[in-house]
Amino acid sequence: PDLLPTCNGEITTMSFLQDVVDILLQYVVKSFDRSTKVIDFHYPNELLQEYNWELADQPQTLEEILLNCRTTLKYAIKTGHPRYFNQLSTGLDMVGLAADWLTSAANTNMFTYEIAPVFVLLEYVTLRKMREMVGWPGGCGDGIFSPGGAISNMYAMLIARFKMFPEVKEKGMAAIPRLVAFTSEHSHFSVKKGAAALGIGTDSVILIRCDERGKMIPSDLERRIVEAKQKGFVPFLVSATAGTTVYGAFDPLIAIADICKKYKIWMHVDGAWGGGLLMSRKHKWKLNGIERANSVTWNPHKMMGVPLQCSALLVREEGLMQSCNQMHASYLFQQDKHYDLSYDTGDKALQCGRHVDVFKLWLMWRAKGTTGFEAQIDKCLELAEYLYNKIKNREGYEMVFDGKPQHTNVCFWYIPPSLRGVEDSEERTSRLMKVAPVIKARMMEYGTTMVSYQPLGDKVNFFRMVISNPAATHQDIDFLIDEIERLGQDL
Repeated sequence: PDLLPTCNGEITTMSFLQDVVDILLQYVVKSFDRSTKVIDFHYPNELLQEYNWELADQPQTLEEILLNCRTTLKYAIKTGHPRYFNQLSTGLDMVGLAADWLTSAANTNMFTYEIAPVFVLLEYVTLRKMREMVGWPGGCGDGIFSPGGAISNMYAMLIARFKMFPEVKEKGMAAIPRLVAFTSEHSHFSVKKGAAALGIGTDSVILIRCDERGKMIPSDLERRIVEAKQKGFVPFLVSATAGTTVYGAFDPLIAIADICKKYKIWMHVDGAWGGGLLMSRKHKWKLNGIERANSVTWNPHKMMGVPLQCSALLVREEGLMQSCNQMHASYLFQQDKHYDLSYDTGDKALQCGRHVDVFKLWLMWRAKGTTGFEAQIDKCLELAEYLYNKIKNREGYEMVFDGKPQHTNVCFWYIPPSLRGVEDSEERTSRLMKVAPVIKARMMEYGTTMVSYQPLGDKVNFFRMVISNPAATHQDIDFLIDEIERLGQDL
């Protein structure tokens, strides 16, 4: 209550914010200290009972507020810790953090040049640069930053549908034929989620078979398109994946582009996870054919380590997004303003209020250059290869698929001593199913490291190790393997 805008609140405000910054700086330093825990795990009911989190009628003192800040960070997961491998988005970039602080202080909205002049221009410049890297001539086209890859993928479906049946915007789904979309069985769940949200329905998303490495099989895609057309359905979108969530597989984009061209279907590439490889001269061949896509999802908050959230949808055809989404709200997008209205980008978004997500990416790109991102990405891929080489012939490990991983996803089973040499049987399978969850629970209780696991298809729970944190080293990979063995010896 003594803070600005209170009269004479400057001194109190400065010292309060200074204290907050001190708490944050200590947390940042701890995040990179390997002797600290990745997580101080408590069960939900323990955390609820240990502290009073309830909201009250009366204000608390600033001392108590600072204590709340400390407590919150005490139990936060250190996603920047070099041994946090749990998600596709890890790491803590200092320039990105600074940019986030600045964005919060500026506290504006992305709808118009009128209220976000620099941010709107930076979005324009950055999206054009990203489209150039996709390979569209001169960076032509359009795009938007959205609240994550799931929303970016939904935008792609929305725009693809509008391109084929513009009347759907006014008349709705009843006015158009039954649509179907195609994506691989290893693709992200957001494709089905988008179909549900857009009224297309999850049954209208046809899953295409993958090979043993998790790549979509083009001949199966073509077969299913022909089948759908024979049933009277209208294929409107193929969503290919560049870097699948679990295996890190890259669909064969050139073959898929040929099929999309042949049947006149919108080609979307979900490169939320793999798009960052476009920054690397050594690895971008894995996305060959992406320049033929009609739209691309690319999440800099994953492989490029930009703070959450930062996800871009890129569209090859200019103007399409605007006509698909605009509603001409006269209280925001007045047509008689005194500047070039093409910079009022808000009407092409689904959101009205839209967070400034571009500044983190832009400032990091300035600080690193494309070569800095490239070095960071190459290093993560090299670490994944190091892990793969370390465990592929090591006793007690089995790879989920053969061969060197294409991305930083390394998928493997840890086989505890009691299961080694046991004949493959239902009993062995059901025991193996329980191994990864127990090791993961122990990791979290000790707080030493975090790595993800899941079943997939007919394969029981296996570890999915992903590396996107530039702070990780060979020693951290060694530590992870030692830790799995320490925690799984007795299972």
